[in-house]
Amino acid sequence: MASVSVKEQPAYPKTLSSIVASVGGLALFLILASTILVSQPIGSTVRGYFYGVDHSREIDSIFTLNESVSTVSTLNEPVSSVSTLKESVSGFNSQHDDGGSITIGGGDGQETVVDKKQTPDSQDKNELSSLRQEEIKNLKDESPHSNISQQETGNKSSALPEFTEGDENAPSNNTQTELKDAVTSSPTANNRSQSDVVDSGCDLYHGKWIYESTGPLYSNNSCPIITQMQNCQGNGRPDKDYENWRWKPSQCDLPRFEAKKFLELMRGKTLAFVGDSVARNQMESMLCILWQVEVPKNRGNRRMQRYYFRSTSTMIVRIWSSWLVHQTSEPFDFAPAGVTKLHLDAPDEVFMKYIIDFDVIVLSSGHWFAKQSVYILNNEIVGGQLWWPDKSRQKKIDNIEAFGISVETIVTALVTHRNYTGLTIVRSFSPDHYEGGAWNTGGSCIGKVKPALDSELVENGFTNIMHKKQVTGFNRAVKKKTNKSKMKLMDITESFSYRHDGHPGPYRSPDPNKITKRGPDGRPPPQDCLHWCMPGPVDTWNELVCEVMRREFEDRQNIAS
Repeated sequence: MASVSVKEQPAYPKTLSSIVASVGGLALFLILASTILVSQPIGSTVRGYFYGVDHSREIDSIFTLNESVSTVSTLNEPVSSVSTLKESVSGFNSQHDDGGSITIGGGDGQETVVDKKQTPDSQDKNELSSLRQEEIKNLKDESPHSNISQQETGNKSSALPEFTEGDENAPSNNTQTELKDAVTSSPTANNRSQSDVVDSGCDLYHGKWIYESTGPLYSNNSCPIITQMQNCQGNGRPDKDYENWRWKPSQCDLPRFEAKKFLELMRGKTLAFVGDSVARNQMESMLCILWQVEVPKNRGNRRMQRYYFRSTSTMIVRIWSSWLVHQTSEPFDFAPAGVTKLHLDAPDEVFMKYIIDFDVIVLSSGHWFAKQSVYILNNEIVGGQLWWPDKSRQKKIDNIEAFGISVETIVTALVTHRNYTGLTIVRSFSPDHYEGGAWNTGGSCIGKVKPALDSELVENGFTNIMHKKQVTGFNRAVKKKTNKSKMKLMDITESFSYRHDGHPGPYRSPDPNKITKRGPDGRPPPQDCLHWCMPGPVDTWNELVCEVMRREFEDRQNIAS
């Protein structure tokens, strides 16, 4: 009888309920784990992986500015609701003769030793030649899509002895009708902005100059980047006491600049100086102070100067912007090609596209409004400086009104930019000290070796009225603020009206044969009484900048805590 083999029965899976319990437990674990990863500090990495977003700010050790253009509704269009515009057009009825136009030194970026044979363009190229050689060598692969040569070189004009018409070193030929009220008005302190001038702490802008034997923060020999025309000691100026006067606010002390503390304050941040050659003067002062503790890496290019301090990932930037508003040389209405046209109601897009990369911006403008230019407002030619071909047409605004409008335009653009959250410091109008005439009519600052006493102070009507227009434009603009940025007016105009001793004067060149004394007929030699010696009073501007920044950053930390 055949035997029957019985096969072993196979093992069956667990019950259905066991399976469901296992799957549910695994799902619960995954959910809890995902929640913990996203919510904890590692969450920024996880969010970046899953969503492509990381809101933490990364400090790039090889800092490069964002080349993409920031979208601003006002870049190529007039700034909306500029309250000055209609008032200026409708309220200005004075007739002005071009020959008697007010001309104060126009910032043309010509900071090298002036050669009578040189054009403004060639002088400017000499100023930047050594810098650009290094820039081009280091940045061959960088392909700029903008060029600042048009802004930085200024307008070519007929040569004058040592100066050109509207030159930055040239101050004003004051017309009495425009300045009568300014000369007899109250001091510039009465024009001070009522908002944001005084931050936490005391008023920094009322005080006096005191002599301090400690000496300057650097010397002309310890800073290799001083523009030659402001290297007064290197150019043979015999006195040095102008380096030793410090500003003392009435109710507190202005801290002496400490470079290491400043760099720590600016850790991971970018400070940009934007404007004319007076902005360059201040930027070089800042670099000279910082140079004493760390030599920066030059990361500049043909768009801007950039100096990187590796120890704290701090960047100091300078961008040239003559008027801070949009400009073009293209033909417009009855203004031909070649003459600079200023769209007073549109900001300068050359630097506006970079502002979201800046933590602090210091603005400088005013002196270029003496240069030849055409003023356009609401798409209409409303005035001009050193240009008005049709005498049958009436000018609606002059260069002083144009300056006030430009200030309101650029400040409005900054305080309404949706992505700009930085601190902007508007440095007030920097006074010149050409006494006894204009730059080309015998004006001089020779022999000034200490700050002026009250009895020696010479009222400068043009400076006063330019300051007044600047403050008015600033105050109108800050009322329109819609973003999280901060806007401060650094009002140095009154305090620096006493510093007639701080300019290069005739010591603009190392030429041993230069003329430094008056001639037999009493006429003074050509000189610069607009820019500031380095070291010198200009270093005080950066001590003020440092204190304004310290107060602002501390306020932010207190609010955050």
